[in-house]
Amino acid sequence: MAKKPSKPAAWKNTFFWLAALGFVIFVIGLIRGDAAIRDPGQKRENGIALFYLLAAIVMLVNGLISHRLTVMQYQENESNDHGDL
Repeated sequence: MAKKPSKPAAWKNTFFWLAALGFVIFVIGLIRGDAAIRDPGQKRENGIALFYLLAAIVMLVNGLISHRLTVMQYQENESNDHGDL
Protein backbone atom coordinates (compact mmCIF):
# COMPACT_ATOMS: atom_id res chain seq x y z
CA MET A 1 0.00 0.00 0.00
CA ALA A 2 1.38 3.42 -0.97
CA LYS A 3 2.08 6.02 1.69
CA LYS A 4 -0.68 8.60 1.99
CA PRO A 5 0.61 12.07 0.98
CA SER A 6 0.64 14.73 3.69
CA LYS A 7 -1.63 17.75 3.54
CA PRO A 8 0.01 20.58 1.53
CA ALA A 9 1.51 23.39 3.61
CA ALA A 10 2.16 26.79 2.06
CA TRP A 11 5.28 27.39 4.17
CA LYS A 12 6.97 24.42 2.47
CA ASN A 13 6.61 26.02 -0.97
CA THR A 14 9.98 27.45 -2.06
CA PHE A 15 8.32 30.09 -4.24
CA PHE A 16 6.93 31.78 -1.11
CA TRP A 17 10.39 31.79 0.52
CA LEU A 18 11.92 33.32 -2.62
CA ALA A 19 9.18 35.95 -2.72
CA ALA A 20 9.87 36.87 0.91
CA LEU A 21 13.61 37.06 0.27
CA GLY A 22 13.08 39.25 -2.80
CA PHE A 23 10.83 41.56 -0.80
CA VAL A 24 13.43 41.84 2.00
CA ILE A 25 16.10 42.74 -0.57
CA PHE A 26 13.71 45.30 -2.08
CA VAL A 27 13.20 46.94 1.33
CA ILE A 28 16.96 47.00 1.98
CA GLY A 29 17.44 48.62 -1.42
CA LEU A 30 14.85 51.28 -0.61
CA ILE A 31 16.37 52.06 2.78
CA ARG A 32 20.11 51.83 2.05
CA GLY A 33 20.13 52.50 -1.68
CA ASP A 34 20.93 50.52 -4.79
CA ALA A 35 24.61 50.13 -3.90
CA ALA A 36 23.67 47.94 -0.91
CA ILE A 37 22.03 45.30 -3.11
CA ARG A 38 24.08 45.56 -6.30
CA ASP A 39 26.14 42.49 -7.19
CA PRO A 40 29.93 42.98 -7.42
CA GLY A 41 30.85 44.02 -10.93
CA GLN A 42 27.24 44.67 -11.89
CA LYS A 43 26.54 47.65 -14.13
CA ARG A 44 25.33 50.64 -12.12
CA GLU A 45 21.62 51.13 -12.69
CA ASN A 46 18.99 53.19 -10.94
CA GLY A 47 15.91 51.49 -9.54
CA ILE A 48 17.43 48.03 -9.14
CA ALA A 49 15.31 47.55 -6.00
CA LEU A 50 12.22 47.62 -8.21
CA PHE A 51 13.53 44.60 -10.10
CA TYR A 52 13.66 42.70 -6.82
CA LEU A 53 10.09 43.77 -6.06
CA LEU A 54 8.98 42.56 -9.50
CA ALA A 55 10.79 39.25 -8.98
CA ALA A 56 9.15 38.88 -5.56
CA ILE A 57 5.71 39.42 -7.10
CA VAL A 58 6.42 36.85 -9.83
CA MET A 59 7.58 34.31 -7.22
CA LEU A 60 4.47 35.01 -5.11
CA VAL A 61 2.19 34.39 -8.09
CA ASN A 62 4.09 31.18 -8.91
CA GLY A 63 3.72 30.08 -5.29
CA LEU A 64 0.00 30.78 -5.25
CA ILE A 65 -0.55 28.86 -8.47
CA SER A 66 1.57 25.87 -7.48
CA HIS A 67 0.10 25.71 -3.96
CA ARG A 68 -3.45 25.93 -5.28
CA LEU A 69 -2.77 23.10 -7.75
CA THR A 70 -1.18 20.99 -5.01
CA VAL A 71 -4.19 21.52 -2.73
CA MET A 72 -6.56 20.63 -5.56
CA GLN A 73 -4.61 17.43 -6.28
CA TYR A 74 -4.60 16.54 -2.57
CA GLN A 75 -8.36 17.10 -2.29
CA GLU A 76 -8.96 15.04 -5.42
CA ASN A 77 -6.88 12.18 -4.01
CA GLU A 78 -8.70 12.43 -0.68
CA SER A 79 -12.11 12.28 -2.34
CA ASN A 80 -11.03 9.28 -4.45
CA ASP A 81 -9.69 7.48 -1.38
CA HIS A 82 -12.93 7.96 0.54
CA GLY A 83 -15.06 6.99 -2.45
CA ASP A 84 -13.47 3.52 -2.60
CA LEU A 85 -14.73 2.53 0.86
